[in-house]
Amino acid sequence: MPAHFQTVDVERAVAGDHAAFERLYRDHVGRVYALCVRMVDEQSAEDLTQEVFIRAWSKLDTFKGDALFGTWLHRLAVNHILSRRETQRKREARNVGGEGLMGRLMAPTRRSSGHALDIENAIQQLPNRARDVFILYDVEGYSHEEIAKTMGVSVGTSKSQLHRARMMMRQHLD
Repeated sequence: MPAHFQTVDVERAVAGDHAAFERLYRDHVGRVYALCVRMVDEQSAEDLTQEVFIRAWSKLDTFKGDALFGTWLHRLAVNHILSRRETQRKREARNVGGEGLMGRLMAPTRRSSGHALDIENAIQQLPNRARDVFILYDVEGYSHEEIAKTMGVSVGTSKSQLHRARMMMRQHLD
């Protein structure tokens, strides 16, 4: 959909027009879902996608129009995913003696079937922070400065996590 029509839909959605927001949802749900699958896992991606759009609806009035709606929504999605993951990490850290840590250690790893390289599986095998940087830099095209700001880390940490992710990907795919 051309940017002009999306701007009109954003304005209408801010005014409370549910149909306009539904059009925005349909235009952007695929990209948000793909991002969620890459940054978390397929099982959680659908719920997380819905959470992102609920958050977008409640924060529409903060959209200033300085960037395209899709750019704003993508940034909101990344921030929400990282925030949710941090909340889960803290919850699991509290349950170290219980099912949280042991469940993760004992969980079977997914294996790719057939002869094709399973890049998505390799991405899912990465530790969270390395996966985030890999996706944001190599898949989504963020700069290290943008990643550092979004994740609350230094540029050097972003670069080292990207290097780590690439080495682990290479090892997994070999």
